[in-house]
Amino acid sequence: MKNTKVGIVMGSDSDLEVMAEAAKILEEFKISYEMIIASAHRSPSLAHKYATSAKSRGIKIIIAGAGGAAHLAGVIASLTILPVIGVPTKSKYLKGLDSLFSTVQMPPGVPVATVGINAAQNAGLLAVQILAINNKNLEKKIIAYKEKLEKDNKIKGEKLEKIGYKKYLENK
Repeated sequence: MKNTKVGIVMGSDSDLEVMAEAAKILEEFKISYEMIIASAHRSPSLAHKYATSAKSRGIKIIIAGAGGAAHLAGVIASLTILPVIGVPTKSKYLKGLDSLFSTVQMPPGVPVATVGINAAQNAGLLAVQILAINNKNLEKKIIAYKEKLEKDNKIKGEKLEKIGYKKYLENK
């Protein structure tokens, strides 16, 4: 997409299904993005080049997702002044706790905003909210999005109250 605002980087194609959720949110809000695979461990020079060139290419925010050792978001954050949102992805053996700890436990001076395990949708929404700080049109869209969440939640609550939990679960 032209006029790219958000970079989505993942350590492996095994993270793609999760990271696609961030892309879907950005598409919903009509925010341009680019998406690449650049492992902190298997392709460190590519991750370095991506992080150090992002700002000059117009990127405003980077969403970085990885599993296991999950050093990608921290490595990216150490190489740029751009905000980095880390997405710890669910791992095979520790169900993503290893990824969460690796992403969230950054040393002073290298902040990474971290969302929940596999929560790339929230990473996309956080990117939208950051961009909306200086964009009234985007601000209106995020307000409408949150109002819809509230309305949908209210409708579900009313349905539950009306039909009870057993029928609600049967019809889900």
